[in-house]
Amino acid sequence: MTETLAPVKPGKLIINGEAVDSVSGKTFTTHNPATEEPICTVAEAGPEDVDRAVAAARAAFEGPWGRMKPADRQKALWKLGDLILQNADEIARLETLDNGKPIFESRQIDIPMVANCFHYFSGWVTKLAGETLPVSPAFFTYTLREPIGVVGAIIPWNFPMIMVGWKVAPALAAGNTVVLKPAELTPLSAIRIGELGLEAGLPPGVFNVLPGKGSIAGEAMVKHPDVDKITFTGSTEVGKHLMKTAADTMKKLSLELGGKSPNIVFADADLDAALRGATTGIFYGKGEVCAAGSRLLVERSIYPEFVAKLAERAKKMVPGDPMDPKTRLGALVSEAQMNKVLGYVATGTQEGARVVAGGERSPINGKGWFMQATVLDGVDNRMRVAQEEIFGPVLAVIAFDDVDDAVRQANDIPYGLAAGVWTRDVKKAHQVARRLEAGTVWINSYNFYDAGMPFGGNKQSGFGRDLGPECLREYTQSKSVWVSVE
Repeated sequence: MTETLAPVKPGKLIINGEAVDSVSGKTFTTHNPATEEPICTVAEAGPEDVDRAVAAARAAFEGPWGRMKPADRQKALWKLGDLILQNADEIARLETLDNGKPIFESRQIDIPMVANCFHYFSGWVTKLAGETLPVSPAFFTYTLREPIGVVGAIIPWNFPMIMVGWKVAPALAAGNTVVLKPAELTPLSAIRIGELGLEAGLPPGVFNVLPGKGSIAGEAMVKHPDVDKITFTGSTEVGKHLMKTAADTMKKLSLELGGKSPNIVFADADLDAALRGATTGIFYGKGEVCAAGSRLLVERSIYPEFVAKLAERAKKMVPGDPMDPKTRLGALVSEAQMNKVLGYVATGTQEGARVVAGGERSPINGKGWFMQATVLDGVDNRMRVAQEEIFGPVLAVIAFDDVDDAVRQANDIPYGLAAGVWTRDVKKAHQVARRLEAGTVWINSYNFYDAGMPFGGNKQSGFGRDLGPECLREYTQSKSVWVSVE
C-alpha cells in the first residue's frame, strides 16, 4: 500500500452525548478490505444499549431539542456541515479504510455530499410550516407540521457517511431525534460524525450512534415501542422483514431497497459519452451501489461495436490501492461479498453469457478483496444475472430492437429504483423517461445526486424518499386544529 497508516482508535457507542462501551462489554473488529488486516475494535451495541439510546433520544426530543428555537437548531446543523468539511481528510480516510472505496471517492465526492446535506437541510429548519384553512366562519382552522419523534436510522455499508447525511440531516431538520445504527462492516465514519455532532452543539441524546449487528441492535430498534419511525437503506429481503416486524408497533417506515437499474443506449446517442456513462454507471463505487446501472441495454444496430469498446474500457480499470488518489476501482467490502459476486459471474456463464472483460479476483500482493471490472456479453433479460442484484463490478449487457422493446425489457424486473437513457432525440428521451418504472431517471448522464433532489424507488425497490423537500414529509406529521370563534 502507498501509505503507512496511523492506528485508528477503538470505536465507541455514542449515547446521550457520551462515547461509551456497550452494556455487555462486547466488541467486534472491523477490517480493511484492501489488506484483510484489522483496523480497530468497535463496541457492539445490544438491546440494552438500544434502550439507553432511545430513552436519551426521547428525553432530548421532549426536552432541550424540542424546546430549542428553530434558528438555533438551524445553526447547529450548519455547523455540523462545516465541521465535516474541516475534518474531511480524517473522515475520508476512515471511510476508505473501512469500506475499500478509493480515497478519491471518499474525499472528493462523498465528503462534499455529506456536508451539503447538513447545510441544505439546515435551511429547512425555519421553513417547515402548516397552513390556515378557512373551512367555516365558525372556526379558525389551521394545520401544524410536527416532527414524528424518535427516528431509528439503519444504514448500509456501501456509502456509510453519505447515508448519515441522507438520513440524519433531514430527520434533525424536522425536529426529530435520531438513533443511528451503521452497518457492522463499516461503522467508523458514522461514529466520527456522531462525535462532531456533539461539537456542533447538538444537545445530548439528539444524535446517538449504535454500531452493531442488524440482527441484534437493528432488530431491537425496529421492535422498540418508543421508536416512532424507521428509515432504512439496504436489501429488499431485509426491508420486507422490517415491514413485518414494524407492524407490531405500527411504526412509520421509509425503505430504500435494492435495484437492478437499466442503462439504455440508443443508436442515436453520443456514443463516447454513453460509453463513459455505462462505465461509471456500474464501476463507480465498485458496483456496490443500489442504483448502479447494472443492466446495460444497447440497441442492436450498434451492439457489437459498443460492447467491444466497453470491454476495452473495463480492461483498463485495474483495481488498485484505495489510499492512492489515482485509484478508481477499490476493494469489495468483504470476502463474503467478493465470493458472492464471483459466484454470480460463474452463474452467468452457466446461463450462457460470455465474459468479455474481467471476471476474476485481482488481489494486490496476494491480499485484498479486489475484483476485476467485469462485462458479461450476450445476456438474456430473464437470466439471474439480469434479474438479481449482484452488488459488485459486474455489468450485464442486453440487446434491444426498438423503443418499445427497450422499455419492455427495462421494466421487466422486480425493482424500480433508477434508470439511464442515452439519446440525442429530446422527444424520445422524455417519452422513455415517463414510461420507465423507476424513482430516478438520468438522461445522458448517470449517478448524479444532490441534497435538493428526491431519491427513492418503486416496486420492490421500496417506498418513501430520501433528499429534497419531499423527504421532509417522511419525518413530519400533520395535525389539524379547530378553534371555535362563534
